[in-house]
Amino acid sequence: MSLDFWNARYATDEYIFGTAPNAFLASQATHLKAGQRALSIADGEGRNGVWLAQQGLAVHAIDFSPAALDKAAKLAAGCGVTLEIEQADVLDWSWPEAAYDVVVAIFIQFVPPPGRERIIDGIRRTLKPGGTLILQGYTPKQIEFGTGGPSNPANLYTEADLRRWFGDWDIRHLAEHEAVISEGIHHHGRSALIDLVAIKT
Repeated sequence: MSLDFWNARYATDEYIFGTAPNAFLASQATHLKAGQRALSIADGEGRNGVWLAQQGLAVHAIDFSPAALDKAAKLAAGCGVTLEIEQADVLDWSWPEAAYDVVVAIFIQFVPPPGRERIIDGIRRTLKPGGTLILQGYTPKQIEFGTGGPSNPANLYTEADLRRWFGDWDIRHLAEHEAVISEGIHHHGRSALIDLVAIKT
């Protein structure tokens, strides 16, 4: 999807994915420690990055859309926290090696293979040994629900995908499930989800 698409989507005063953190991310607070450096991929309007900063982490929030990042900066200021904000195309980003204690990848399924695999390779590169990956995405069944996410099943994750990408790490949690979510106007209703927490060995 183009930059014009994303900027147009975010060009409203409303926070289209809400301002509360993703529920799965918030449920994993025990994996986080104040002072850790975190990367929030495709952080959009900042709901997840701001929550991470509120937990005491130093947060690097990247997104493709300047319009979204402007809203993230406003949300952070309103919540009394600071984000390191960078406009970046994750398909053409450096993914600095072993740079982060925590990588957060919440609903980042905006490209099919092979771009998707480039992002996975970047995640594997940029997380420090001993660092934690927290990921939530949609499974192919989400196409039936139509309550958010991409319409191309090639973008979506299965348990087999995640085990192929991260099976050599210490997988602490991996589950496919259905739940009703309410994250603004674009993630709303019964959804087919997959969650992963993995420690880079």
